[in-house]
Amino acid sequence: MPTNPPANAKQRGSALLTVLWLTAALSAIGVAVAHNVRGETERAGTNVEDVKAVFLARAAIDRAMLYQQWGGDYFKPFTSSFDFDFPAGQVHVDMIPESAKLSLNSATPEELLRLLLALGEPEDRATEIATAIVDWRTPVSPEHPGIFEGYYLARVPSFLPPHTSFRENEEMLLVRGITPDLYYGTSLDGSRAGLRDCISASAMGGALDVNFAKREAFVAIGLSPQDAEAIINRRSARPFTDYKELEPLQQALGPAAAHLGFGSITMLTFRATARVRQPDGKLSDLRRTVAALVKYFRPGNALRRQPGPEIVRWYERG
Repeated sequence: MPTNPPANAKQRGSALLTVLWLTAALSAIGVAVAHNVRGETERAGTNVEDVKAVFLARAAIDRAMLYQQWGGDYFKPFTSSFDFDFPAGQVHVDMIPESAKLSLNSATPEELLRLLLALGEPEDRATEIATAIVDWRTPVSPEHPGIFEGYYLARVPSFLPPHTSFRENEEMLLVRGITPDLYYGTSLDGSRAGLRDCISASAMGGALDVNFAKREAFVAIGLSPQDAEAIINRRSARPFTDYKELEPLQQALGPAAAHLGFGSITMLTFRATARVRQPDGKLSDLRRTVAALVKYFRPGNALRRQPGPEIVRWYERG
């Protein structure tokens, strides 16, 4: 007949089982703690890289501003970008004159529509957005009431459009239909322009700078995509330096080309994208972009300001 195990054997078995359960539980806790520590370490490292990249990009903007001011061996006319190789990393700086953009406050509805279509918006959305931009900047009256008030009042938080001129480009992000993707484009590699690259509240609405304007801005003033591409190819090979060079172009391209010219390079956006160099010498995958809107004052300017660059606004998330 089977015999029951002694009581002390049962106790030893229970104790062993308890130890195994405790070991498994402590192992699971240890794995979870290690995972959290690793995650926090990686996040801390990313934050450190992010801060380094910010200061690296800001330093590159400062250097580009000085090079543009000094000229000579530091800055060649019609330069549109710089690439700086610092010990701490690499930075690409784009310089975009405001004269290369349409005026956000004076562009016609037709120009706005053509611009939005050139940026890839479907025709119905492009029409709605162009109408919303015009509505935003147009004063209301009993004869011309605002047409999108209900939409803005339904937002959280709710607001009413100012019905006055745009003062900042970022106001466009509040306009009905304008998404961050449409506004920013692909700012890291510049492969797709955004609204901010083609239209600006700081632009005065004069001649569109033939050497710096985006393809979409050329299309907005009435040029065909093929003609816009031809201008870009021509200036890439050799920038336009004289109005006499524009005359044959204007005659060949028709009335829309009358809006082309050489803008005054007195207000520019400097946009710097930085990548930090890691301890092994490789560049980090993290990219950080900052930007600055800069006004250059000439000697003897009417405002009696110190000649040279003055930062009008920083964009820490450029």
